[in-house]
Amino acid sequence: MRMKIATTTLVAIVLGGIAAQAKMTTQLAQEWGDIPDNLRSWFKSVRSPHGVPCCDVADGHRTAYDIRSDGYWVPIEGEWRQVPPDAVVYNAGNPVGEAVVWYVRQGENVYHIRCFVPGGGV
Repeated sequence: MRMKIATTTLVAIVLGGIAAQAKMTTQLAQEWGDIPDNLRSWFKSVRSPHGVPCCDVADGHRTAYDIRSDGYWVPIEGEWRQVPPDAVVYNAGNPVGEAVVWYVRQGENVYHIRCFVPGGGV
């Protein structure tokens, strides 16, 4: 009986994770799904100051930002987080006009900011 309960619980967890991923993918597709080719190319070309690709269109998030005495700050999941200085991309231009941040969730309330392009246009 325990094996059946454990298997049922595992299946529920996996299906819940798949549903959450599908919802996030749908939200990102709605945000960036109909962008022109020149913007799509820009997203694919942006690289961190270390030369690492920031990722792709769906990985970038339009964002508000603040400039403080210790650098840039962006809101992620309702909390302001400092952008690491080595994630700020100054030489990519910005055809979007708004600031864009690329980040990866690494755990409960833990995020790694891969890249950040300030707003203001090209």
